[in-house]
Amino acid sequence: MATQDELKKAAGIKAAQLVEDGMIVGLGTGSTVRFFVDELGRRVQEEGLKFTGVTTSVRTKEQAEGYGITIVDVDDVDRIDVTVDGADEVDDRFDGIKGGGAALLWEKIVATNSNKIVWIVDESKVVSTIGKFPLPVEVIPFGAGHVVKLFEKKGYKPVLRLDADGEPVRTDEKNFVVDLHMERIDNPQELAEDLIHTVGVVEHGLFLNMVDTVIVGDENGPRILTNPNK
Repeated sequence: MATQDELKKAAGIKAAQLVEDGMIVGLGTGSTVRFFVDELGRRVQEEGLKFTGVTTSVRTKEQAEGYGITIVDVDDVDRIDVTVDGADEVDDRFDGIKGGGAALLWEKIVATNSNKIVWIVDESKVVSTIGKFPLPVEVIPFGAGHVVKLFEKKGYKPVLRLDADGEPVRTDEKNFVVDLHMERIDNPQELAEDLIHTVGVVEHGLFLNMVDTVIVGDENGPRILTNPNK
């Protein structure tokens, strides 16, 4: 049995094959993406691959620059050729939850400015209905307590994400993350509309029908799922 890390690594290496010389590439965030960036770094150093990266978090930027990969700001490019990112869940309709690594806002900005979106996941992230993984919602600190109370009234089961010291987790934009423990989300579009129109909410982790291709780390080698609606 391959370990979860081995499956993630296989998916990351497969995704790195999509990157070609001269591309603008969105580099996501998370444990699976780390393997993807490692493989890109190897290709840069051993094969002379030349591309420009746009990152979705400070930690991915630091990892990529450590390999000598050129990183630019998202506002310095017109479009991104392909963005490769992870996902916390993805269902049969190619709807997903992202933000377990607290990078959902930057991830969504990069994704919406990309010609193609690819997610790399291990088998455990593929589900029939999203929602078992707590849905991250990025909120500004001012009035965050009121947002949490509103979510409680709506039955969203919100929990303010805390770090090991018991302090609120901060995103790269210094916002808070509230995780909604809903167990299953049957109407993600309806929920997305409600969340984004809540005052104090900056962004939510529902990525609905955005992904083009999902590469799944599998015991028998990476599986490629293609979104028929894209």
